[in-house]
Amino acid sequence: MKSITSRDNAFYKDLVKLATSSQARRKAGRTLLDGVHLCQSWLDLRGAPAHCVVSDEALHNPEVADIVARLEGKHVHVTALPDALFKALSQVEHGVNLLFLVDTPQPAAPAAMTVSAVLLDGVQDPGNAGSILRSAAAAGITQVFCSPGTAFCWSPKVLRAAMGAHFVLEIFENVDLAALVRASKIAVLAMSGYAEQRLYDVDLRQPVGWLLGHEGQGVSDELMGLASHQVVIPHAGQVESLNVAAAAAVCFFEQLRQRQA
Repeated sequence: MKSITSRDNAFYKDLVKLATSSQARRKAGRTLLDGVHLCQSWLDLRGAPAHCVVSDEALHNPEVADIVARLEGKHVHVTALPDALFKALSQVEHGVNLLFLVDTPQPAAPAAMTVSAVLLDGVQDPGNAGSILRSAAAAGITQVFCSPGTAFCWSPKVLRAAMGAHFVLEIFENVDLAALVRASKIAVLAMSGYAEQRLYDVDLRQPVGWLLGHEGQGVSDELMGLASHQVVIPHAGQVESLNVAAAAAVCFFEQLRQRQA
């Protein structure tokens, strides 16, 4: 195990950039997983990280000590930092001070959809994006396609909101969603508060693409025109519409319900 005590250390400076800059994460093709849950999930589902960073205090935590022991058996570099230096790397209050540095998966997107998938058209809030990924994984959906205007899925905020869902999904970013929809043979359902067709009246037993749009503007006009169906979730309350993450969960689990019926 290596210790770093200086803010001027080159590796530490790189970690600070990754922790604070989306541009740096995209350029490096790497990101940071923060906390025991995400790190444990990565280890169990994806294998060893590129590097592990831990605070001196966290080494006394039994869960952290167990993870570090597993990593040493895999010959992964572990670096310890004073608590004061670690604080600049973590956005989690009262966390356990454990980070994995991992290479961001960058799978090649298929030309067409053949299984149920999620299409995110400009969903910008990291919390919404992460919640959608978490619901998709829980409902058995395995592919997510993101437009260039969508939040970067491997940012710390999206990772925390998704709670490990990333590690069981194929996530494709900077995708031309219009070209994907045109090429795909499965139905594409666009969510719209102005649609007349109810979600519950659509046969969802076959694969579908779930098209979800920007928090304020919704799905773009071009993609709305390409969708096989425009559907609405009926509700009885006085609110105008559901949050996009809540709407996504309703959609995914209605499909799961129909498939299991």
